[in-house]
Formats: sequence, C-alpha cells, structure tokens
Amino acid sequence: MKRAHMANPLRRFRLLALGLTVAGALTRLIPHPPNFAPVGGVSLFAGARLRGWQAYLVPLLLMAVTDPMLSALYGFSAYSAITPFVYGSFLVNVWIGSRLRTSERPLRIGAAVAVCSLQFFLVTNFAVWLMGSLYPHSIAGLGACYATALPFLGRTLAGDLFYSAALFGLHAWLSGRVYQPERTTLESAGGL
Repeated sequence: MKRAHMANPLRRFRLLALGLTVAGALTRLIPHPPNFAPVGGVSLFAGARLRGWQAYLVPLLLMAVTDPMLSALYGFSAYSAITPFVYGSFLVNVWIGSRLRTSERPLRIGAAVAVCSLQFFLVTNFAVWLMGSLYPHSIAGLGACYATALPFLGRTLAGDLFYSAALFGLHAWLSGRVYQPERTTLESAGGL
C-alpha cells in the first residue's frame, strides 16, 4: 500500500514538470529577439525535473517540431550543417540539469544556467566556424567567429535566465502550494 502511495506523488511530480516543460517549449513560437529563446532553459529544467529518456526527448522533440514551423513562418532553412551541434548542445543542458534534480537553490540553478549558456555559445559557434565558410579555418578565424558572436551570448544568457527562473520558480511555487507532494526528490524524502 505504501508503494502505491509513493508512486502517485512521483507520477504527479512528472506531470507537473512535463506540463511546465511543454508550456515553456510552446513559447518558442512567440516572436522574440535573436537567441532570447526558451530552449536552453527548457532543456535545463527538463533535465532537473523529468527522468531518463523523457528529459532528453523534450528538447529534441521541441526543436524537431518547432524548427519547421518557424522556418515556414520566417522563411529560413529549418536544418543546416550545424543543426546536430545545436541539438547536441541542448542535450548537454539536459545532462547539466540532471545534476539539479534534488535542488531548488537559486544560486545553484543560476550557476547551471551560466554554464549552459556558455557551452551553447562555445559549441554552436565552433560549429559555425568548422562547418561554414564565413571564417578561415585557423585559430584566428575561430577567434573572429567567437568575437563576432559575443552579442548573442548576452541574449542567450538573458533568455536562459528568464525561462529557467520562470520554470523553476513556477515549479517550486506550484509544488509547494498547489501540489505539495510534488517537491524535489530530496525534499520528498525529508531532506533540504
């Protein structure tokens, strides 16, 4: 009987987290400044609050569904040579998020957001340099690529902070007041 009682709160915990993740993902379709997008924050949140394959499937599904929609709306190619690097970078965010499964500490989450934004910047701009022809394939060319992309780093960080704060904040508030059994795993076990 106790086992069934424990499964139900964990199931609801996942449903709340999944619902917030999907809601965050849908905001990608709302017009926004370049790189001020929800995908980084959604990926981090999914890793922190969803389990296993669900956490990794969310950003992939989000991108695979919304890329063609945004392409049709704005007339750019949905996929390019750097697409695997972009998708892979969001999977790294999920992995980083998985280190936050038992935490609701804002400083820890904020530090994870900064790491996610930085790794996205480094990985995707490396891909632009490696796969493209805009910059010479030299150390100087790589440096120029990163220097040119610096304004986008600030927007990426701002978007990741905004969406992560919204998702983690809403989850903490809803699980603390509306769905009390749906706290982080550590809190459910009596810790924190």
